Amino acid sequence: MTDWIDAHHHLWDLEAVLYPWLMARGVERFFGDPTPIQRNYLLREFRSEAAPCGVGASIHIQVGAKNGLDEARWVQSIADANPGWPMAQVVFCDLTSADLSNQLDTIQDLPTARGVRQIVGRAPGEDAQTGTNSLLDDPRFLDGLQEAGRRDLSFDLQLIPDLIGKTTRILAQASNTRVALCHAGSPHDRTPAGLKSWAQRLRALSDLPHVSCKLSGLGMFDHNWTPDSIRPIVEICLEQFGPKRVMFGSNFPVDKLYGNYAALVQAYRDLVPAEAQSAVFRETAAHFYDLEVP
Repeated sequence: MTDWIDAHHHLWDLEAVLYPWLMARGVERFFGDPTPIQRNYLLREFRSEAAPCGVGASIHIQVGAKNGLDEARWVQSIADANPGWPMAQVVFCDLTSADLSNQLDTIQDLPTARGVRQIVGRAPGEDAQTGTNSLLDDPRFLDGLQEAGRRDLSFDLQLIPDLIGKTTRILAQASNTRVALCHAGSPHDRTPAGLKSWAQRLRALSDLPHVSCKLSGLGMFDHNWTPDSIRPIVEICLEQFGPKRVMFGSNFPVDKLYGNYAALVQAYRDLVPAEAQSAVFRETAAHFYDLEVP
């Protein structure tokens, strides 16, 4: 296959957009030491890693800029300057904001914008400090999700397994909003008991037909991952969601901390059954994000 879509990656230019977390030297993150990626990561480098592996288009996901619209406009400029690389984007938006309508109007002025993301949970330790889990207790969050759906904007959902139950009850009330679950729901406890608990909780989300799942970011909680160590996650996601609601994402350059792009692609190629690959590596993402690819 030579026409894959990477449904979850990031780019950044530290001279063009301010990313506080990339400026914070010596600060350990839930995914490890970010020092090796605290530098520019531009489309040329991403393409040099992805294209030889058969990837020919991608979805850029917001990644913690101080001003999400600054980031989104920069990504749009990169897409405009590189018409040979089909790329859509998911933009940060505070769905609880008083000026949500104006924010969404601005986002929708960008031709590459397909959806929005506001992180609900990253990892237990960081969540306790940032308070992002409190979004689930804010009625404006549901209102914002519903408004995004009315505008045909999707929502990228990043959370941890502990939050799945409460989140599912909210998403069930926003059934017209397409949702992409980032990083398979971030199963951070990779013990057999931890994976069993994650799989049981995941069932609630997979039962919602408007929720799809990304096989992405699996290295963030398993820095020494191997195909065998991520196999249970891949198999559970495919079993629960089905290939037509599962899509591949590299999470580069964050997951570049744990291995190279070629090794990641080879692992997924080996783990995803041949009959499911056209959906997982292209069709699901193309349909979900309305991305036209040759």
